[in-house]
Amino acid sequence: MRVLIVEDEVRLADTLGELLRTQKYSYDIVYDGEDGLAYAESGIYDVIILDIMLPKMNGFEVVRNLRKKKINTPVILLTARDEVSDKVKGLDSGADDYLTKPFSSEELLARIRALTRRQGEVVLDELTFSDLVLNLANYQLSCGGKSIHLGFKEFEIMRLLMANPAAVLSKDELLSKVWGYDSDAEDNNVEVYISFLRKKLQFLGSKVNIATVRRLGYHLEEN
Repeated sequence: MRVLIVEDEVRLADTLGELLRTQKYSYDIVYDGEDGLAYAESGIYDVIILDIMLPKMNGFEVVRNLRKKKINTPVILLTARDEVSDKVKGLDSGADDYLTKPFSSEELLARIRALTRRQGEVVLDELTFSDLVLNLANYQLSCGGKSIHLGFKEFEIMRLLMANPAAVLSKDELLSKVWGYDSDAEDNNVEVYISFLRKKLQFLGSKVNIATVRRLGYHLEEN
């Protein structure tokens, strides 16, 4: 899961990022509304955590702009004010949920899980494809009686491939979802990690291969 945090309080933003990291979520952080809107427009995020009182553009405006552009990523609004009028305005703007500061880590994580379930995401402990099993908690890729630990980017690429077995994932899509929207990584970075994963599949003795579709991207196939 990839989460966008839009929060101008740097300490709080960093704390939220660390919380998400402990849950194995990927995340990006931006500190004003204009950057928040630009990042969110990419459509690569599963959830957006959005403060209301932001520089350049407030959270209400960000949500309204997203919904006008038919971007339906779930949004959790954060505010230090506990006024009903603010809650109503936020929900009417298109937000999906609302949290008043201070809030507990457990409540935020529960709200995130609830929103992703509502969007149709099934929360799983593992993914399977053919003879492969990917453990989402410990980054272990297994085949038969053999297992190997994946690095973070290897894990994210394999997770995307196994979660979308019928889809061809482009290099651009992998770059944005694994390296991040504003990363300087290039196509050859994807190629290197695909090579790493192919070697690990060979080590495991799997009958699964990562196939290249010329000019389109990658997908899993069973030999």
